[in-house]
Amino acid sequence: MLKRVVQIMFLLVGGTLGVLFLPYLFQLSSFTATPFINNPYVAAILGALFLFVFSTFLTDPIVNFIKWLEDLLLKAPILDLLFGSIGLIIGLFVAFLAGWGLSNIQIPVVTSVLPILLSALFGYLGFQVGFKKRDEFLTAIFSIRNVGRKKEPETDVDASSDAVYKVLDTSVIIDGRIADIVDTGFLEGVLVVSQFVLTELQHIADSADTLKRTKGRRGLDVLRRLQEGDGKKILITDEDFPNVAEVDLKLVKLAKKMNGLVVTNDFNLNKVADLHGVSVLNINDLANAVKPVVIPGEEMHVVVIKDGKEHNQGVAYLDDGTMIVIEDGRNYIGNAIEVVVTSVLQTSAGRMIFAKPKNGKQTKAH
Repeated sequence: MLKRVVQIMFLLVGGTLGVLFLPYLFQLSSFTATPFINNPYVAAILGALFLFVFSTFLTDPIVNFIKWLEDLLLKAPILDLLFGSIGLIIGLFVAFLAGWGLSNIQIPVVTSVLPILLSALFGYLGFQVGFKKRDEFLTAIFSIRNVGRKKEPETDVDASSDAVYKVLDTSVIIDGRIADIVDTGFLEGVLVVSQFVLTELQHIADSADTLKRTKGRRGLDVLRRLQEGDGKKILITDEDFPNVAEVDLKLVKLAKKMNGLVVTNDFNLNKVADLHGVSVLNINDLANAVKPVVIPGEEMHVVVIKDGKEHNQGVAYLDDGTMIVIEDGRNYIGNAIEVVVTSVLQTSAGRMIFAKPKNGKQTKAH
């Protein structure tokens, strides 16, 4: 198909050139007095036939070049093509203005050849500048956009915003580790706290149970710490779902509406969010991910704290709270011993290490 199109273009160009130039050749020959030959139709046919024969040698190279150029353009990133095209248009416009300014010069070479050279030069320079400076242009555009946003106070939740919303649940606020994670700068986006979560937190803080009351107040202190910090931005939203009774389901619906994520350490909420197709950031998963890696066969020095559930088992703990179940470790309770790791069990709820004493050696605990 492309080959046919190229051949047709040669025919059209040949016919045009024949109409323009063959009459001058006819005037220099004996065909001037022959109307049957000396007319535009014959000139167009002869020119088309000449270039059609000439095209048999050039069609294949031209088709191969067009296909190569097409593959090159299709593989190029869309932003490269966009900014390169914008630069090309600007360059051609500058060349047009420069050529128009030189049109008053009564020099044939300047008025005919120079505009072509200027178009080629400025077109090439414009494309190269737009192509190679695209990152700087994007940075400048987004900087202006962000400055405009800072001037407008945010009052409502906008699901169409580019911000990545992190919806906090009650458990992760009470847990308190979210504040330390935010301080490290590993959590991006806007932290969202809904009004129904604040209400639940307030009820816990006002509970008659001393433990619940302490947890609720700690959660309020964590929110205050997040609001006063220099890093993350806290967004308090009044968005509610009156037809939904469960707080967990409200959080999932809120995250879906805002196109955000749920931040939690609740295993059940994690499963509910997965069922609804909402992404979850589980603090427990993060804590497990940053724990030291232990492999079977590795030796460890631990203190046996208590006996385990199974017969003759002993239990020890690492500094990060990881439980170590020691086979035949009951006889070493209260002592520091060398153990060899036999296996590791990793779940969302935590990690458990199974080990056995190394040659039965033990030392006194300090």
